Amino acid sequence: MLTDVDLPAPGLLWTRWATLGAALTAIGRATVWPIDDRGAAHDDGDGGWARFALLDGRRAVLYGHHREHSATTHTDPPLDLLTGAPDWLPWAELSPLAENDRLGFVIWHENGRWSRVRYRDGLLDGMTDLLAPLLTAERTITALSAMISGGTREAASLLLTAGVRAELTTADFQALLGDVADGEAALAVAARAGLLPGTRAPRIAPGKRPPMRRVRRLSQGEHDRLVWAAMHDAAELRRPAPPTTGELDTLVSWLQDRAPQGDGRCTLLAYADATSFSSQPGERPPADRPDEERFTAFRLLTELVRTLRRAESDPRYGRWLFLRVETSATGFKIERRYDSWPPWWHDDGVSGPWRTNLQEEMDARLPPYRPSWVTLLDPEIAYRPTP
Repeated sequence: MLTDVDLPAPGLLWTRWATLGAALTAIGRATVWPIDDRGAAHDDGDGGWARFALLDGRRAVLYGHHREHSATTHTDPPLDLLTGAPDWLPWAELSPLAENDRLGFVIWHENGRWSRVRYRDGLLDGMTDLLAPLLTAERTITALSAMISGGTREAASLLLTAGVRAELTTADFQALLGDVADGEAALAVAARAGLLPGTRAPRIAPGKRPPMRRVRRLSQGEHDRLVWAAMHDAAELRRPAPPTTGELDTLVSWLQDRAPQGDGRCTLLAYADATSFSSQPGERPPADRPDEERFTAFRLLTELVRTLRRAESDPRYGRWLFLRVETSATGFKIERRYDSWPPWWHDDGVSGPWRTNLQEEMDARLPPYRPSWVTLLDPEIAYRPTP
């Protein structure tokens, strides 16, 4: 289902974009709102980006992704931003972006209106965060006047008016930005954008809808939960117990020394893989000490667990993922989980082992020691089968 979007007409949006781009180029910031032979682009400097392209007098397309505010890329269930989109969109660019969760919004103009896929209530796509300086003439004037110290709204307004009329001159840029502005560089952008007499804005040819494309059927979160649920149901495969090591003795001694009641009784619940570590509070978690910096105990514990995990690793059987140790004043109990999610490890439904990390662990084992859920780690599981 589609919905209308309240945006400036393509011509106005283009003029504001190109005027900003030309002015920024004049002060050495050409990469922020550039114009190229396929349209307009934006780089917010923090991983966010946008593209805007004109096709003809009535059709245009706007798309992009905001690193923090494009919630459309990780919804549960997944949202396909290209469902119902017209055939003439630049599918060759859009499809790979959508497949790789790098497409936060796609909005197209046809028959006098802007349209996009309808979102669930309250869902943000990041478009207004990225394109705020373009959404009204007032905002564009504010952005222009703020480019340098001493920039005036009057000069910014005159610059934008000249851009709308496609009559930009070096003097217009210098009036706003001063004599240090590179007027020739600004005019080169203006010419490329069609904002000088006798010039024309670039156009792209209509695209062609692919006969088939990869579309998500599982969100990242749903894929995670599918794997975690299978880990809950899995049984531990039979393998020899790891050898006795001094690293285990060191960990046990450290836990006994950190017993919260000072009686040697302490509980450790931990998860570890090659790149991540986490712990959860057991019945008697290790105690911090008043004279040590915050997180010192956690850093020490992380290193002790990782050292033990390396010492107990085996190139055939692999390495354990979950570890539970309970100590007393005179001994300890230990449980290792290589293949399954233990009942004593809390599952909040949103945090757990990363699939890429699990895949690395499974690849390091011989096939007979890989649990059945390893097939669910395949990224293709998350996509609809293609014919």
